[in-house]
Amino acid sequence: MSELRTRPVRHAVLADNEALGELDRATWSTLHAVQPRPQPPYDSFFDEGHRPQDFLVAEAENAGGEAAVAGYIRLVAPTPLACNAHVRQIQGLAVADWARGRGLARALLRASFAEARRQGANRITLRVLGHNTPARALYTAEGFAVEGVLPGEFFLHGRYVDDVLMGRSLVA
Repeated sequence: MSELRTRPVRHAVLADNEALGELDRATWSTLHAVQPRPQPPYDSFFDEGHRPQDFLVAEAENAGGEAAVAGYIRLVAPTPLACNAHVRQIQGLAVADWARGRGLARALLRASFAEARRQGANRITLRVLGHNTPARALYTAEGFAVEGVLPGEFFLHGRYVDDVLMGRSLVA
């Protein structure tokens, strides 16, 4: 596989709306989705609950040599409670097919750790479907540990699927 030429991970801006929406639809998979496949007409990627400032974006050169959105990660406070303000939660991670297997998801995770620390967090959590083995392996490699399992939490495509809760410290 050729080297992926990337740019530094950055915060999303409103102008990323269309590219992020396209990426989100292109990466929809039964491996991670709990919502049905999006159908036209498509909603805006950004809305009241999904603000540009909640997303970090990775850009890379596509096959045509042009800079393109290649991935994103959503990082938010898990609740509005002051007693939970020290935690950030990853609520979405996507990498374009053409950019997979080259460390982009890892770079997005590491950028989210830095951003969470910048926001004053000392802990980061996420939820992942039990059958999503590739994501679970990546999260484990990046220091996450399974902290709980909700057995059969979702009924997806004719079977029950576990919801796995993972977390890690951000304290060095």
